Amino acid sequence: MSVSALSPQDSSLGLLSSLSGAREAAAAQVSATQEMSDRFLKLLVTQLRNQDPLNPMENAELTTQLAQMSTVEGIASLNQSMTGLVDMFRSSQVLQGASLVGRQVMAEGNLLSLGAAGAVGGIELAGRADNVRVSVLDAGGATVRSFDLGAQEAGLARFVWDGRDQFGNVLAQGDYRFLAEASAAGNRVAAVTQSVGGVLSVSLSDSGMQAEVSGLGMRGFEQIRQIY
Repeated sequence: MSVSALSPQDSSLGLLSSLSGAREAAAAQVSATQEMSDRFLKLLVTQLRNQDPLNPMENAELTTQLAQMSTVEGIASLNQSMTGLVDMFRSSQVLQGASLVGRQVMAEGNLLSLGAAGAVGGIELAGRADNVRVSVLDAGGATVRSFDLGAQEAGLARFVWDGRDQFGNVLAQGDYRFLAEASAAGNRVAAVTQSVGGVLSVSLSDSGMQAEVSGLGMRGFEQIRQIY
């Protein structure tokens, strides 16, 4: 099942309607299992009615067939329960996804959107770092500003860039890119850059929920680190 990107106006209705197919499929599965169970029971009753009175069915054989029918019904009940759990989980994802439209999030990316109040970015560190250095690049890839964040613990480290270059000049508002380098005791620490953008739409597919973030493109929910 796949659902295309949704606008803020119809995200809730569109995502909720996408679950109807899953519910119909679950109902069809239950119906098919019930039909199989009824067929099995009819065959057993017919077998008992037409057995040879001089050579009746052994108790062990009858018990085995009844156990087989019970196993089939048990599996059907388990499948129905699992389907219900999956449906509830996807419904929760739908509501969560719809509520993100129009919100600001921090997700994996290297975009810095410079406004009147500056630009916000983040760095996800795999471990503690003695120093973290950020380099801001313009559209041509030239470095316009570099600054140190000092020692940082493992996890997400946020920063604010004031929009000035290395000489203190105020730069034009717009989109910039940034790089991050982190080290501890002379060894490199893995650092993943994080950007802030607005959620334009959400989509639901078999692989899970995804959000379209302005300037970043599609991002899975596991790539979203903060919601504002």
